[in-house]
Amino acid sequence: MATIAAQVNGKPRAIALMGPTASGKTGLAIALHKILGAEIISVDSALVYRGMDIGSAKPSAEELALAPHRLINLRDPSEPYSAAEFCEDAKNEINNIVAAGKIPLLVGGTMLYFKALLEGMSDMPSSQPAMREQIEREAQEKGWPFMHQLLAEVDPDTAAALHPNHSHRISRALEVYRLSGKPISEFRSESDGGLLDTYHWTQIAISPRERSVLHDRIHLRFDTMLELGLLAEVEALFKRSDLDAELPAIRAVGYRQVWEYLEGKYAYEEMRERGRAATRQLAKRQLTWLRSWSKLNWLYTQNEDHDLLSSDEIVNKALSFLRQTTI
Repeated sequence: MATIAAQVNGKPRAIALMGPTASGKTGLAIALHKILGAEIISVDSALVYRGMDIGSAKPSAEELALAPHRLINLRDPSEPYSAAEFCEDAKNEINNIVAAGKIPLLVGGTMLYFKALLEGMSDMPSSQPAMREQIEREAQEKGWPFMHQLLAEVDPDTAAALHPNHSHRISRALEVYRLSGKPISEFRSESDGGLLDTYHWTQIAISPRERSVLHDRIHLRFDTMLELGLLAEVEALFKRSDLDAELPAIRAVGYRQVWEYLEGKYAYEEMRERGRAATRQLAKRQLTWLRSWSKLNWLYTQNEDHDLLSSDEIVNKALSFLRQTTI
């Protein structure tokens, strides 16, 4: 095992391993667990759901036996799981890991969770089904562009950042305003304080240098998911009377496209291409967020000549970041 101090300048060490989907986060996390004895905490909004293994790229049973992941399989797909709940659960897990003298290794691609945990969350009202259903009924009658305009009247900052088709986010912003009388943008500017200053963080973003390489990995992974039985996995969810297309679990990339295929909205090949395209868009959003994040160590999986690095080279680069104490 490599010797990386569990404390730096009197603060417990913590590692945040981020990156776009299909960038190699899980493989690197398992390697760091093996080398450092670091304890892995999942930062992924899809991995929290039971019975959603293939489409979420959940680590296999063999991988989990080698490197247990905390905060996976917490919820049934019918149940919500908020960023606030994640923060509470993650803080408890981090405390337990640090108390045991080990290093917490947070790994995933749900950037909202990372941001909430590190920077803090405001005291935003939780979702209420009755209010959400009322907004959905209004949208069915008048359309989401109309609802977007309503949002613009009470929260122009949030509305300006959303497309009229971003139904879920428009619904949530209107819900927050109607429940509290306060725009969601104001809540986001108020924070309860995150963990950024409590621990010595090493923040690593893993990604290929070239977009085409990432896209090839995304396409291969989605096709592999289909080969492994993604259709059957989603069909089992589709047959449940308590699940529908508006639930956060079913809106997850990949699941949504297969669900709509099962609804008969399009043919298999179109579903396949839509799944690939949605995953590319997810990766683009993740990279956009990462490029705006400060104090981030970029771990490119290609060298400057664009040749792919070996697994050992990737691990050694990650370890070199951990040996630095200034970031």
